[in-house]
Amino acid sequence: MIPIPEGTMTSPTVTREQSLLDALESEAIHIIREVVAELERPVLLFSGGKDSMVMLHLAVKAFAPAPVPFPLLHVDTGHNFPEVLAFRDRVADRLRLRLEVARVQEWIDDGRLRERADGTRNPLQTRPLLAAIEEGRFDAVFGGGRRDEEKARAKERIFSLRDEFGQWDPRNQRPELWNLYNGRHRPGEHVRVFPLSNWTELDVWRYVARENIELPGLYYTHERDVFDRDGMLLAVGPYSQPRTAAERASIRSEKVRYRTVGDMSCTGAVQSIALTVDDVLAEVATTRITERGATRADDRMSEAAMEDRKKEGYF
Repeated sequence: MIPIPEGTMTSPTVTREQSLLDALESEAIHIIREVVAELERPVLLFSGGKDSMVMLHLAVKAFAPAPVPFPLLHVDTGHNFPEVLAFRDRVADRLRLRLEVARVQEWIDDGRLRERADGTRNPLQTRPLLAAIEEGRFDAVFGGGRRDEEKARAKERIFSLRDEFGQWDPRNQRPELWNLYNGRHRPGEHVRVFPLSNWTELDVWRYVARENIELPGLYYTHERDVFDRDGMLLAVGPYSQPRTAAERASIRSEKVRYRTVGDMSCTGAVQSIALTVDDVLAEVATTRITERGATRADDRMSEAAMEDRKKEGYF
């Protein structure tokens, strides 16, 4: 639990919600600055989604008026939403940040990876990610993972050591006391850093509202052709097509939005009429299912799907 600084509540115009956001922001900025002070070559994983936008906003605030002192990295599955990719590029250009893109399609084209039978490419991101980290000689990788998302992420440290193969050992994690973080590592190893670990989905949206952070339009309601698969609404598109007669029969146009914007082939939409940030806040405040639990098919492959991927070097 993030402690709310003493004295914060003395003003009647300051709410407990605002105080919590201030504490979360302060912690995240401290973590980002600590990484830049301790490690040599950080990089920020940036997809253009809400968590990476919040993380980038925090990085800008951490070093203003100086520029952000590290580049951005995105692993493009080739099945990402085109609207989000265009948004990603626009943000990087506006902030004049170097954006490096590792493309899964290139690995498939030259035979280093093979398409999966189920069509999803999310599990294929690990090897291109690790190769990009090695080629860039990055020793710290900022990720937007939060502990409320999924049980494997719930038990991971803020500074999470990866071995020389990029792998994570959940049984061999360093203690983290108070706000003391240990970035020491051997040559070939690197540290994954999660400044938003203690944030919830609701915290993220409250911060988006407070800071007026721009997000891709997919996070708000829009009309889209969707179909039912395993209790989720998948978009009809070039990378997500109905496979069975029942799925084809379920195609219809719905007002939906996305709680997370990942690979189109495994990211589900939710029915929604939320047009504004305030509308989304009202929805998120009443939901009882995590965003990944509700909308990510790749997390349903097994009870330990996320942990298994993280052990191999996934985000």
